[in-house]
Order: sequence, then C-alpha cells, then structure tokens
Amino acid sequence: MLTAVVDNLFFVAEFLGIVFATFVVAFVFEKIANKRSGYDGPVITTQKIAMIGLFGAISTILMMFEVPLPFAPAFYKLDFSELPIMIVTFAFGPVAGVLTEFIKILLKVMFKSTSTAFVGELANFCVGASLILPASIIYIFNKTRNGALVGSITGTIIMTVFGSVFNAVYLLPKFAQLFGMDLNAIIGMGSAINPSVSNIQTFALMIVAPVNLLKGTLISTLTIVLYKKFSPVLKQGKAFREVNMAK
Repeated sequence: MLTAVVDNLFFVAEFLGIVFATFVVAFVFEKIANKRSGYDGPVITTQKIAMIGLFGAISTILMMFEVPLPFAPAFYKLDFSELPIMIVTFAFGPVAGVLTEFIKILLKVMFKSTSTAFVGELANFCVGASLILPASIIYIFNKTRNGALVGSITGTIIMTVFGSVFNAVYLLPKFAQLFGMDLNAIIGMGSAINPSVSNIQTFALMIVAPVNLLKGTLISTLTIVLYKKFSPVLKQGKAFREVNMAK
C-alpha cells in the first residue's frame, strides 16, 4: 500500500515537472516572437488570466462529454475540450494555451477526481499540449490564415506521432504499473477490437494513432472555422494585442 502511494506521488511530481517544462518552452518562444514584433510588455496580463480561467472552465465542461469510439477500447474516448484551448491559444499565444490546458486538468480533478491515478490526466495534458504548442508557435510567427492552417496541420501530425509513442513507451506501462495490471491485458483489449494488435507497438499504431489523428483533425478544422467569429470578442480591451488571421 505504501509503495503504491509513493509511486503515485512520484508520478504526480513527474506530471508537474512536465507541465513546468511545457510552460517554459511556450514562454521562451512567445518572448522571442514578442521581441521580433516589437512588443515589450508582459507575456501574462490580467486580461489574459481572465480568459485563461474562462476558457479553462469551458474546456473542463466539454471534457465531461466524451464520445466512445468503435475502433478503440472504452478508456479511449473523444472529447472537444481542446477546441476552446486552441481558440484562446491563437488569440493570446502559447503561454495562455499551456496554462489553459493545465487549468482544465486542475478543474477536472477538483470536480471529478481521477479514476486513472492521474495517468489519464497526464495523457490528456501532454497530448493536448503536443497539438496546441506547435500550432501556436508556428502561428505566433506567422499570424495569417495560412499560418494557422500550417500550424494546425503540424500540430495534428505531432500530436498523432507523439501521442502514440508516449502511450507505448510511458503511459500504458505506467498505467499498468500503478493499477497492478498486466500490460498484456491492456493489449488484449485492443486485439479484441482490432485483431492486428499483438503488442504495445501495434496497439499504439492501430488504436492510439487513429484516435489522436481524428481528434487533432476535428479540433483543428473547427478552430479554423470558428476563430474569426470569436476573435473580435476575445480582443476587446486596450491591453489585447491584435492577432488577426488574414482572410
């Protein structure tokens, strides 16, 4: 029992370390972009904090509505919680996106706790960040519709590849370890749906990759469609810098 608690505490510490590292990457790139554009103000403003809180709450609500997928085990479901995060990220930069992603996870744990020893929450944060971070970094250096499109496509590809590798190498083995499960039992859930699944690598390729590709494609498409409608409202206030997406 004590060993399980210690393992879980170490895992939470690793989780927070990943969050911090992701924030640092976002902060560095945003500072570089701000310097190139001639903006010397703070990366985080009061208005941004308000939007981070608001969109984090909206994302948490959307996270509660999950759609089961016929080609994946029950613990892989589709939700649209990344959509508000992508919108606020394009409007206010990668730092706002990473913080909103973290707030979403924090609120989810506060209101619904965790049923996966925080493995699901870490997966959601990391995979979500692997979409929004590259997309927003590309967009912040090229604030046009093409920049948003290239960023979204790049983010979706990175999300698909990273999510698959991260699940195979770390998340699924960690989930099995924390729950005292045999990893083969998880692989068996995949092979019951797709006979091509025979090991952790084919599980990631045949199950995880399609889930992330589908989610990334849907979120990116909806973001491109909806961003122009939301951006005038998001940018109200003198402290908000223009981040217009060209028609």
